[in-house]
Amino acid sequence: MTPLAWAALLVVYVVWGSTYLGIGIAIESMPPMLHAGIRFLIAAALLAAFLALRRGPGALRASRRRIGSAMLVGLLLLTSGNGLVAIAEQHVSTGLAALLVAAVPLWLVVLRSVGGDRPPLATFLGVAVGFVGVALLSILPGGSSGSAFGAAVLLAASLSWATGSFLAGRLPMPADSFAASVYEMTAGGAALLVLGLARGESLDVGAITVRSWLALGYLIAFGSLLAFTSYAWLLRNAPLSIVGTYAYVNPVVAVLLGALVLSEAVTWPVLLGGAIIVLGVAIVVTTESRPGSSGPAGRPPATRAPRRRRSGDLLTRLSPRTGQEARSDRPGP
Repeated sequence: MTPLAWAALLVVYVVWGSTYLGIGIAIESMPPMLHAGIRFLIAAALLAAFLALRRGPGALRASRRRIGSAMLVGLLLLTSGNGLVAIAEQHVSTGLAALLVAAVPLWLVVLRSVGGDRPPLATFLGVAVGFVGVALLSILPGGSSGSAFGAAVLLAASLSWATGSFLAGRLPMPADSFAASVYEMTAGGAALLVLGLARGESLDVGAITVRSWLALGYLIAFGSLLAFTSYAWLLRNAPLSIVGTYAYVNPVVAVLLGALVLSEAVTWPVLLGGAIIVLGVAIVVTTESRPGSSGPAGRPPATRAPRRRRSGDLLTRLSPRTGQEARSDRPGP
């Protein structure tokens, strides 16, 4: 870990952890689904323009089948995953949203098991511990701030994100991960706009505060671009066991920022349930990073890539806020 590596990791810790706060501020005066649709379509346009300038007009070329797979993953990750997070944050605190969405690595283990993989016993222990924390946050008074609806929506969002992450490792995707992200964000963003309009959401530009515009700009520029660049660089230049710690540091950062910036109450059920979830995720990440782990894709050892790549695939599927496809070479929250 060089000084540059620590700096990049700090960016991933803080920026990805702050995206929940960014969403909470953006939806203060923006409709939840329309704001998310605008965010991802702008990010897709910026990324597509960058690729065209850097690599030429053929940078986005891919077969229809691969483009379709990328669009399906985008619908799961962005439309139902990120879109539901934005809706839930109308009912629960940003910190609680981060803690409940941190269950994504736990859902991934469940999906792997259903798909025929056999994770280590310690991994199942981490899943059990994590879901105990989720249960406590959902049922204890003060845990979900009285909003069972918000907690249920967040659990659905985390399951959808985990499903998209799971399928991303099995479906034929565009060979260039940046191009895949463009198709995912385009499909997910467009669907968010359609669903937002279907829900009766409308965008009154005059009523949107400067604060919300700044939050939206932050989500696009920092959450999708700066953090992704830092994360992609870390995957190739830092120990993956350290890089993977973002999965259980981000929720802690989100809770702290929510309390400091939005004065969100941090109750003892939130602290207890959150600590248990973080512990469960830490057990899963640590166990799955060891040599011999089957990884989230659940492929037989003989068909998998070298060990370092496998760990990278695992660690990079554990962040649910990104707005990009959940693979080792995708943008962050």
